[in-house]
Amino acid sequence: MLEQMTARLDFHANALVLRSQRQQVIASNIANADTPGYVARDFDFAKALQNASGGASGAGVSVTSAQHMRLGSADPRQPDLAYTVQTQPSQDGNSVDLDRERANFVDNSIRYESTLRFINSHVKTMLSAITGQ
Repeated sequence: MLEQMTARLDFHANALVLRSQRQQVIASNIANADTPGYVARDFDFAKALQNASGGASGAGVSVTSAQHMRLGSADPRQPDLAYTVQTQPSQDGNSVDLDRERANFVDNSIRYESTLRFINSHVKTMLSAITGQ
């Protein structure tokens, strides 16, 4: 019974951790917008959330021996970073598109805040149910 009540909280907690990590990655891209040769990074949030929530991995690769190397992080809440596709060529080799990064930053901030509100609402609902109000 308790697991059913907290399952939604676990999902939102994973989403909150991943949103925070994505915010750091985007902030790093913006901070390095003028660094020659810097390549912007990001990760697929939906895939990372699915992996963190215990969903099936999209890669379909299985480890058949203990001596196999693991690709990526062992923690599912640590997503694998990928390089973003360069949309505007630059002479210094920097692939950061400030307009796209700012838009991603704002979008991620809003989604982070909404996740916090979902958690807060769920906790209030659970407290109301427990106290019988």
